[in-house]
Amino acid sequence: MRNPIPLPNGPMMNWLVLHSGPGEPAYNMALDEALLEFIGDIGQPVLRFYEWTEPCATFGYSQKIADIESTTILRPLIRRCTGGGLVPHDGDWTYSLTFPPGHEWTSSSATQSYRHTHALLQKAFTAMGVKTELADCCQRPKPGECFEGFELHDLLYHSKKIAGAAQRRNRFGLLIQGSVQPLGDWPLQDWLNALTGDCPKLEEPPGTRAEELTTTKYTLDSHNRKR
Repeated sequence: MRNPIPLPNGPMMNWLVLHSGPGEPAYNMALDEALLEFIGDIGQPVLRFYEWTEPCATFGYSQKIADIESTTILRPLIRRCTGGGLVPHDGDWTYSLTFPPGHEWTSSSATQSYRHTHALLQKAFTAMGVKTELADCCQRPKPGECFEGFELHDLLYHSKKIAGAAQRRNRFGLLIQGSVQPLGDWPLQDWLNALTGDCPKLEEPPGTRAEELTTTKYTLDSHNRKR
């Protein structure tokens, strides 16, 4: 029986897992926000994995759309509810972590939860025999692009950034949206197994609210082009 990877600090993972499969770009962002809104009712952290029905890019809530449009040819461009920079979704491994109010990750600083996230991913890669490291400094050659250069505590492979994340804390809890840009023929399923172990599934995700957010927010210029 597989065991989940322990938290960087604290007990073994007592989380729910959601494998969403391929989703439209706007819906993927909407479901993450819906999970944040409902995480207090769910009562346990949720680790979600998802894919994309088409290549696209997401960008941070505070970024300017004009800067993003000149940086990538990927379309559509969807504004996330989290911060961070431009993230290409064209073969990446995409996940989110959602924590309810009062959870130790929600109560931690942004720097701590960022490091915890990538330490968790690092343990999964180690279980696969892939050696990675957490960045102990910053290297920022291209402002605004998430995977050009790296930030403190990003996950590196041979000094190249392979994983980054963005966060949002509010009265509902904590949402972390992350992307892994795999290099080489790394087995995705082995990585997923190492992360989740035998954690139970989230049986009833907030799909209705996600569909509502898709049509009233994430497909609209009033959101995606608001800056």
